Amino acid sequence: MGDWGFLSKLLDKVQSQSTSIGKIWLTVLLIFRIMVLGAGLDKVWGDEQSNMVCNIKTPGCLNECYNDAFPISHMRFWTLQIIFVALPKLVYLGYILQVIHKENKLRQHLQNQLEKTDVKLPKYTDDNGKIYYKGSLLRCYMLSLFVTILFEAGFIVGQYYLIGLWMPTQLECNEYPCPKTGLHCYTSRPTEKSIFIIFMLVVACVSLVLNLGEIFYLMGRRRQHKMRPPAVVEMENLTLTKTFC
Repeated sequence: MGDWGFLSKLLDKVQSQSTSIGKIWLTVLLIFRIMVLGAGLDKVWGDEQSNMVCNIKTPGCLNECYNDAFPISHMRFWTLQIIFVALPKLVYLGYILQVIHKENKLRQHLQNQLEKTDVKLPKYTDDNGKIYYKGSLLRCYMLSLFVTILFEAGFIVGQYYLIGLWMPTQLECNEYPCPKTGLHCYTSRPTEKSIFIIFMLVVACVSLVLNLGEIFYLMGRRRQHKMRPPAVVEMENLTLTKTFC
């Protein structure tokens, strides 16, 4: 689990700058993916290739049979999935930290030059450090959600075509150096591994639904903002697009 410590700390910072649905998504990512992958799957899987047993001992045949059935290891596939899915939110975190830093410097500049009234005011943060979704900040967050959805959907499809939806109990391979017929390789603990494969797929689908829900949530809040009377919009200009909890 120590290998995931740095990523977990970064995602904790993202959580403080996310919407309510975004916080649920990060909880799903941290608990049901990173913790399960780091604490449980390595013990369940181990080196699944070395645990396979074939009825023919031709050198290199077992490796070729496994590579033909699974082009990428399950553990490595899910590790790449977590990294790619978390990447857009980490890029967003870097952008929002830059925005906060600039507006804090601007706020200090305004305190030193109170006599000037034509100085640009902070747009996305208040004196308490709270963030407001609007303008480029909202567009950046929406873009990170769209990219996350694309990655999530791509890995779901990739899991179906690359490693399947369950662990087969028996593999057959006719590739060189395996013989053309008569080869059978048997996987270890296929039922147990199938449960984890289905579990990770379900979590990925839940993550995809949460990201879609967050986009519709932000779009709904934005549309609600545009439908308000101009007088109300002007009075609530500083808090209208705030979506954090």
